Amino acid sequence: MILVRRSVVTALTSCLFLLLGFVGTPALARVPRTNHSDPTASSTTTVLRGRASWYGSYFQGKRTSSGERYNRHAYTCAHKTLPFGTRLRVTNVKNGKSVIVRVSDRGPFRHQRILDLSEAAAHPLGIVDCGAATVVAEVVASETPLGPATTPANLAALYDADPNPDAAYTTYKVGTARPEAALVAAAPVTTAEVVDIAESVDCPAGFLIQAGSFVEAINAEAVQARIKAHLPGVAVTITQDLVDGRQRSRVLVGNFGERPEAEAVRQQLLLWGIGGLVREVALR
Repeated sequence: MILVRRSVVTALTSCLFLLLGFVGTPALARVPRTNHSDPTASSTTTVLRGRASWYGSYFQGKRTSSGERYNRHAYTCAHKTLPFGTRLRVTNVKNGKSVIVRVSDRGPFRHQRILDLSEAAAHPLGIVDCGAATVVAEVVASETPLGPATTPANLAALYDADPNPDAAYTTYKVGTARPEAALVAAAPVTTAEVVDIAESVDCPAGFLIQAGSFVEAINAEAVQARIKAHLPGVAVTITQDLVDGRQRSRVLVGNFGERPEAEAVRQQLLLWGIGGLVREVALR
């Protein structure tokens, strides 16, 4: 009986040592939880497309929705819903210029715009003199340095990924093959480049509808006549352009102050079987 008990004790002791050995093995140690709040851990990034404007000097020193005071020399912006502190790389789609800003206020609440930029942030984009511009803004990592930045290499892909390009503005997700590549800080541009941007601004004066591009001028004239019959109070013109070595006649409708106005007319044209797309008009 004593031998049997000793054998049992020995077996139990061996099992206990084995269990303790497994517990202490690093390979089986508890794996730390992934921090899902880290934007670089995601395979998608949030993108906004729409019109952006900027704060005038009148707001200097005034309290913002976040509690801090507006500083026109800081790289900040206002957005309706993004959390305060969110950083965005904002790019003017007309000239490809970019800037990194931080959300510090709420707005804008008029003209269906998506962002209000500080004066410092508007300068690199070349829109201080214009008042507003169409931009693409992507959420970037919280450590991304603020200020002027180089154009994102995937700007065309970000713009083309817009699921609703005819809307005045949209918010959507874009997948990234290498998330860290899309969120890395962009290289800053020089002061001389910023000045050059501001002095060579191409401001949009409004929007028009391109209701067709035709090889045969007679077809363009027929569409022009149809639109004039439906919309006698709206300007309808035909321009001649050389595309791939061939002359084409484009039918252009109106000159609207805001994209939603142009979009409403475009929807009317669709009801009459006339397709089209909304384009920005350059002032100079």
